[in-house]
Formats: sequence, C-alpha cells, structure tokens
Amino acid sequence: MRITEPSTADEFAGYYALRWKILRAPWKQPRGSEQDDVEDSCQHLMVVNDDDRIVAVGRLQFNNIREAQIRYMAVAINAQRRGIGSRLLLALEQRARELGASRVVLDAREQALRFYRKHDYVVHGPGHTLFNAVTHIQMTKTFDHQAR
Repeated sequence: MRITEPSTADEFAGYYALRWKILRAPWKQPRGSEQDDVEDSCQHLMVVNDDDRIVAVGRLQFNNIREAQIRYMAVAINAQRRGIGSRLLLALEQRARELGASRVVLDAREQALRFYRKHDYVVHGPGHTLFNAVTHIQMTKTFDHQAR
C-alpha cells in the first residue's frame, strides 16, 4: 500500500467515486454532492493498495495560515479496521505540519469518535447534522512543535 496524491483525471475520478460511495451514497445523495467549491485549493491524499485500487481518501484544507481542516475521510468497507485510516490520518497531519499548521480541526461522525480520540483529537463541541441523519462532533488536535 502507498499513500499518494491523485494527479490524473482517472485518479481523481476514483478518488471522488470512493468519497461518494462511502460518504454520500448511503443517504441517497447524488453524485457530485461529495465535492464542494474549494476542491482546487485543497490537498488530496489517497491510499492505493497493491492492486492499484483506491482504498481510502482524505482532504486537507486550510481555514487560515495556522489551522488546517481534515474533511471527507473515507475508507472502503472491505479495507476498514486494518490501520489504513490511521495511516491516512497521520499522512494528512504530516502534510498539515509541513505546510505550517499548528492545529487541525475536523467534524467527526459520531461512529468515528473513538478513532479520532485514539489519535489524540479532543471534542471541541457539537457539529452539524448532515442529511437530517448524520450527527457530527467538532474535534481538534494541536501539534507539539517539538514533535516535527
């Protein structure tokens, strides 16, 4: 497995397809709803398995010069619980550090709270509810600058 950035049209198509399949399709949302108007200004990472299939995706955007936000993290159903999400999260955090972030924020779905807590994120407050069904919790992680 390797972590890489999508760079070709086919790679981006696969990247967005997985994002839609995991994060939007279960709630009967249309294709295209997995993207927003700041995609071009964000960092995109994906995990590709040994068969060149995309098995996890995630996006990093900057809210300001010191605060990065992780969004749209998704791991293929058949690849979950294998440490792939953890590897991707660490890679997104490393990219945030490299680009100058001192803190990362995210909106975690309730079922992902344990995962993010395991990676030292703390609950900051309630988040939004997506599609009148998916409750999110705001979480934050501040980087120790000596750990760079």
